[in-house]
Amino acid sequence: MAPAPLNGSEELTPLQPYQPWTEQMQPLCYWDDEPVALLVEPQAGSGWIDGRQWMSELSTAWFSLLSTALQVGAWLENHRFCGRCGAPATKLSAEFAMHCHACGHRNYPRISPCIITLVTSGEAMLLARSPRFPPGRYSTLAGFIEPGESAEEAVHREVFEEVGVHIDQLRYHQSQAWPFPHSLMFGYFAEATTRRIRIDGVEISDAAWFSPRQLPSLPPPYSISRELIETHLARWREE
Repeated sequence: MAPAPLNGSEELTPLQPYQPWTEQMQPLCYWDDEPVALLVEPQAGSGWIDGRQWMSELSTAWFSLLSTALQVGAWLENHRFCGRCGAPATKLSAEFAMHCHACGHRNYPRISPCIITLVTSGEAMLLARSPRFPPGRYSTLAGFIEPGESAEEAVHREVFEEVGVHIDQLRYHQSQAWPFPHSLMFGYFAEATTRRIRIDGVEISDAAWFSPRQLPSLPPPYSISRELIETHLARWREE
């Protein structure tokens, strides 16, 4: 899999022409009723673009396929050896699993549950920026669900930890697999009960309330963060 022109057009596809499958290839899924395999290049050339750039250059219709490929590729790279005894692990062909013949341990792709939340106050949206974001970009609040914690508890905790705001009226919207590196995002809306912002200064470098008529640079269209924002904006345009 690598970006390439689609049937001579300007549209890009991550799929390469058919070639015989080898032992190095990982069967991935079916796409348009055709089997797709992943080949991880251990030393890709400098001309290869990273996953986020793939997402920005390809149609959003490719997102689920790319998400699967990126997550499985990262898992294959990071689990070549058994995490229990350190012996080399063998990739199984019938499922996503790495098997250790030395101790019998079997490893499956890691999936880390996260919450991502658009906090609102009427029409206003609470958006924040990470120090890692491109200049001017703001997004919704997100974080990993901790051991023993429900998704709803994680929403309350993350929002308060990052911006010091209390919330209620949580509404689940939808989920999205997020391959950077292996997250499963649970998207929520929440209504603020307090508006004063107190950023943590570590994960969040700035946060502010934005009206639908005055928005900052937003996350890319393939992200669930953008989906939450656009859903809120559409609701207020209708009213």
